[in-house]
Amino acid sequence: MNRIQVVILGGGYAGTLAANRLRRHPGVAVTLVNPRPAFVERIRLHQQVAGTGSATVDYADLLGDGVRLVVDSATRIDAAGHRVLLASGAALRYDYLVYAVGSTGAVTPAVPGAAEFAYPIGELEQASRLLTRIGEVPPDAPVTVVGGGLTGIETAAELAEQGRRVTLVCGGTLAPSLGVPGRRSVAKALRRLGVALRETAVVAQVRADSVLLADGEVLPGAVTIWTAGFGVPDLASASGLATDGLGRLRTDETLTCVDNPWIVAAGDAACPSGRPLRMSCQAALPLGAQAADTVLARIAGQAPAALDQGFVSQCISVGRRAATLQFARRDDTPVRAYLGGRLAAVAKESICRYTVKWIRGEAAKPGSFRWPRGGTRPSAAEQQARV
Repeated sequence: MNRIQVVILGGGYAGTLAANRLRRHPGVAVTLVNPRPAFVERIRLHQQVAGTGSATVDYADLLGDGVRLVVDSATRIDAAGHRVLLASGAALRYDYLVYAVGSTGAVTPAVPGAAEFAYPIGELEQASRLLTRIGEVPPDAPVTVVGGGLTGIETAAELAEQGRRVTLVCGGTLAPSLGVPGRRSVAKALRRLGVALRETAVVAQVRADSVLLADGEVLPGAVTIWTAGFGVPDLASASGLATDGLGRLRTDETLTCVDNPWIVAAGDAACPSGRPLRMSCQAALPLGAQAADTVLARIAGQAPAALDQGFVSQCISVGRRAATLQFARRDDTPVRAYLGGRLAAVAKESICRYTVKWIRGEAAKPGSFRWPRGGTRPSAAEQQARV
């Protein structure tokens, strides 16, 4: 009897958990395609940059028995032919495809000099390159981090705690996804580490040795780190599949591609009903589980369940000894309550460890992963208004 072939593109949080969960069906053969031989903990890339921790885990420690790992990159999806074309020249046939290619750091091309002189941090290779560059400059050389979101905050704090002179240029608001009390907690912890905050400053140009702000001020910087914004691979759009403005694969509420019932999406590159969830591992793991459940339901001839996912909190490291845990409603909007300081740092590290533990747990017992439910998502117009 021929086994049902499921190919998963992307071995991040969503793709790896989906691969393990699909093993609930003994007649499914799972192939995971990933460009690297190791799993990357995106939530630890700021530690990789500062040299305070590793951001990789061996797939042998994460994938369940029977999952085939192919270290390669997809160049095109032949949806009509049920094939994935790979950079190596090989092609993989599939009965079902899980599109979980994730997101990547994006340097804003509209800012002159950013592409040439700024260092993004969204990928392992980018973080490794930045680690090398940081090691080449004197310990007291000024470092500018552009972007006041969670990645920018964590990177700035990690480097400042190592004794670096860091300026964080936020472009409007520090930690905009947090509530006002949570933002104050983050700002206080950053200043305690010596980070110079420029909350409303906007970058007009990046130079080899400085950053020009929109008001004309020049910030000297031996290294400029760019964390303002993320993009997604263009694989879906290049393959002729429907995408949103950012390039995420458009799906219905069951995470099924609107163009093709044999393709299911999960993680940062999924756009269900025009209302994508916040890019995060907190969203990616449940999306991976739900994508796998959709595939298994279709194999069984059943109607897949609609997306049902809620949020609980956001947790931001501010160095190794402090953090801010921002509590949230199930729809991901922040409340006033938060936890800060050392206790929050312990909670953040525990959360980071559990993301990997949950993936391992799914490998040991497929179908065991559980997640918060009951969340609602704003309409597409409401989401656009928040941008």
